[in-house]
Amino acid sequence: MASPRELRPRIASIASTAQITRAMQMVAAAKMRKAQQATLMTRPFAQLLYRIQRRAATHARDFTHPLLEVRDVRRRAVILVGTDKGLCGALNTNLFRVAAQFDPATTVFITAGKRAAQFVARTRRQLAAEFTFTDSPRFAEARPIAGMARDMFLKREVDEVKIVATRFVNTLTQRAFAVEFLPIGAIKGLEIPGAEPEADLVADTTEYVFEPSPAATLSFLFGGYLNIFIYRVLLEARASEQSARMVAMKNATENAAELIEDLTLEYNKLRQGNITNELLEIAGGQLGNE
Repeated sequence: MASPRELRPRIASIASTAQITRAMQMVAAAKMRKAQQATLMTRPFAQLLYRIQRRAATHARDFTHPLLEVRDVRRRAVILVGTDKGLCGALNTNLFRVAAQFDPATTVFITAGKRAAQFVARTRRQLAAEFTFTDSPRFAEARPIAGMARDMFLKREVDEVKIVATRFVNTLTQRAFAVEFLPIGAIKGLEIPGAEPEADLVADTTEYVFEPSPAATLSFLFGGYLNIFIYRVLLEARASEQSARMVAMKNATENAAELIEDLTLEYNKLRQGNITNELLEIAGGQLGNE
């Protein structure tokens, strides 16, 4: 059993740690609100663009485009979007568990976030490029990522591109997911509110007129769609990271408070026991003198 002299520095050390985790919780909470707001504001536009893309691609009957080409997958690229820092609970663990399911021999990674690049290096997987993005992702940061993936697909360096990232559900829930990025088509494994079932799109006999032409319209649409797709993924990743970190730091602060309370109780018991023993020794000495 520890002595009171040993417990005092332990209590002080844990209290100091609790102050740090409380400060980190407040910082993460401020960043979380900003990231969540940006994510929620972007979702409706991204969802509308996806619906437009599916309708246009489905009804442009005689239109073909290299980004729509479905090929046998011999080699794929994975855009892995992780965090820059740790201390965010099991967020990265769940994310990397999904990324680890891809065959290392046939998969090359494009990473965004330092932890994602570290995972690829640590597991000895193939890294094609590493990108960074800020706490408040900008559209300009998404374009190079989408551009590199598009170029690799068009040059036939890969036959498929997938995205592995984290979707923000709410402050307490963030879910890792893997979805199709290229070739452009229907997104599977990720709910898109308002998206029409593919069977309904194919069965729709509505005539669409493209101006100036299907090729010009869809080529422009596809470029913007891919950029917005990546931009939304970056926003979702940051909102998930800050939310997870805020919750983790809150739990750490509460655990530290409980530990301090337990150690303080133990300290007071030991201190009271020592005082009682000293009183008994004094009383015993007086009786012996009599």
